[in-house]
Amino acid sequence: MRGSLLRHITLLLLAIVSIGSLRAEEKESLDVKSFIFGHTGDGYCFHITEVKGKPVCVWLPVIVHSKTTGWHVFSSRHVCELAEGETYQGFFIAPMTDPKHPGKLVEVDAAGDVTRPFDLSFTRNAFGIFLVCAFMLAFFLPAARRYKKDPMAVPNKYQGLVEWLTYMVLDGIVSPSIPKSKVPKFAPYLLTVFFFIFFCNLFGLIPIFPFGANVTGNLSITLVLALCTYVAVNMFGNKHYWKDILWPDVPMFLKFPIPLMPIIELISTLTKPFALMIRLFANILAGHIIIMVLMALIFIIGGMYGAGMGGATSVISIFMTVFMTALECLVAYIQAYVFTMLSSIFIGMAQEGEEN
Repeated sequence: MRGSLLRHITLLLLAIVSIGSLRAEEKESLDVKSFIFGHTGDGYCFHITEVKGKPVCVWLPVIVHSKTTGWHVFSSRHVCELAEGETYQGFFIAPMTDPKHPGKLVEVDAAGDVTRPFDLSFTRNAFGIFLVCAFMLAFFLPAARRYKKDPMAVPNKYQGLVEWLTYMVLDGIVSPSIPKSKVPKFAPYLLTVFFFIFFCNLFGLIPIFPFGANVTGNLSITLVLALCTYVAVNMFGNKHYWKDILWPDVPMFLKFPIPLMPIIELISTLTKPFALMIRLFANILAGHIIIMVLMALIFIIGGMYGAGMGGATSVISIFMTVFMTALECLVAYIQAYVFTMLSSIFIGMAQEGEEN
């Protein structure tokens, strides 16, 4: 957290210096949309800084399949450094202002239309997912191996930390919501999803490589997480759960000849994971956007009223950015807690009637 705060403050101070160095005839308006969503969205490289006007980046592999030219594998440097109007092997990255493919790799087909190829590129979010998975394995497996080697050994401090984190989720979220006989069946998934979301949220707040990927602020990621919960709820739901959906205890005219209540109940099985998906995505993305807006505010005010007003605005922006970063650290835990708690409740409802 301290490193994240320092990074944000540094970026704000650099913004003040940049505004002060602009001559009146060189000032340009800031493309706020590209600035914000270029940082909060997915991308094909990690931008570190600039040296003498040239970007210093960590380039990621691009893997795409074109309908006309087949498979292509190359470094993202070839498309990220293209000038406007240029292409590399027929591909280029659409600008953030593009209404159809903002910031995505596209190609121009034979008809002159801009289309999306089949894209399997190793983007920032993909890198962030692998980073979190590697961290979780490195964090939990040593303790697990020690328990497996000697189950009766006195836990050391590291094992104590792992136990505390595990039982915080197991006893505080999972066990109160699911019948005891079913806890061992669903606990591995719920523990995994909690720590995956929690570490993704935390790593996304550290804006230095290899961190900074806004994984849980991506709708595709939260969709997959919500689908996992959907499968866990409906695939393993017992007969009481499905009876309440397909033939609920309501007056007959609500079930036959028009199955009004069964249709409503079936729709409700879709709205629950949809709510999980949107809640996590919107809360994480909103926090990142607010921080980026506070940074952009210095450029906007400085461009409109000069470096003096930009410097004055920076004082408020610095204070609010520090506050928002601290708040986002709390939100990182809360959103992991809420997603896991609601998933546990939905799973518990599908196990209704089982032995407690």
